[in-house]
Amino acid sequence: MAISPGWTEITDFGAQGWSPSADAAARARQCCEALEQGAILFFARPPFPLPEQDREFLIGQRHMDSRLHKNISYRPGEDVLRGFSDSQESENRIHQIMRAYSREVTGFVSRFLSPYAGKLQLDYASFRPLEEQGRDLPLHKRNDLLHVDAFPSRPTRGGRILRVFTNISPRQERIWLTGERFPALAQHYALQAGLGKFCRDGSSLRARLARLLPAARLPVAERTAYDKFMLHFHDWLKENSHFQSGTESTEHLSLTFYTSSGNIFASAFVGLSSNRTQKKVSHGNTVEGRPIRGARVH
Repeated sequence: MAISPGWTEITDFGAQGWSPSADAAARARQCCEALEQGAILFFARPPFPLPEQDREFLIGQRHMDSRLHKNISYRPGEDVLRGFSDSQESENRIHQIMRAYSREVTGFVSRFLSPYAGKLQLDYASFRPLEEQGRDLPLHKRNDLLHVDAFPSRPTRGGRILRVFTNISPRQERIWLTGERFPALAQHYALQAGLGKFCRDGSSLRARLARLLPAARLPVAERTAYDKFMLHFHDWLKENSHFQSGTESTEHLSLTFYTSSGNIFASAFVGLSSNRTQKKVSHGNTVEGRPIRGARVH
């Protein structure tokens, strides 16, 4: 399997943990530091349990409403499933699968990236059954355009977003293109996108009011200047045709299935999606966990 020079294949960590020959503490810190520098870590096999019967059940689902439900999401803090409409029996089964996936991915991250353990803020897990390219969506909601991640309803207040993707389709690749790492991207485009304005607004009366409103129990998402800029930057990059047309700095990552001695394995990768531009461009069924926001190696 060909791996791009921009990604690092991890061969000394699997479902049972670090290999006996690895210096677990040192390797965990190395992997955290690599992620924070914009690297993407690739696993030829999922480094956590992924039951075959769960994968087959997800593959067997038919998700018809591509506009309203681009993914089926599981919210672990509330133990709630969103975006699925079918029989109660099927909904209960998917709820069970997504709950187990979220738990396994969270445990994996705590073991694999042990310097982050105890500093994790759990986010959603999701199942994405739809083709990204060519979907009829508003420009800002399209995932087949290069962008940095920012969540409108869940500001991170400066924390990074770590994502774990697993392709579960036995027939189709799931393909991403990734662009520049964030320091280079920001150097080229942040001022053009209006970074100065967001820095000035961070100390304005409006910003101070935004911090006071939650104390009055008024429904408002508290966003820092960082959150506001990252959300704006997410949209600005998608709107910028010159940026979207440039391909010289993009790299290709493909998540595939393969067989070995009669067994079927999925491939997976881990990355900080707020540290690098990325877009999803092709087929496949993907399960994703977002187990942490805000952790950092010191």
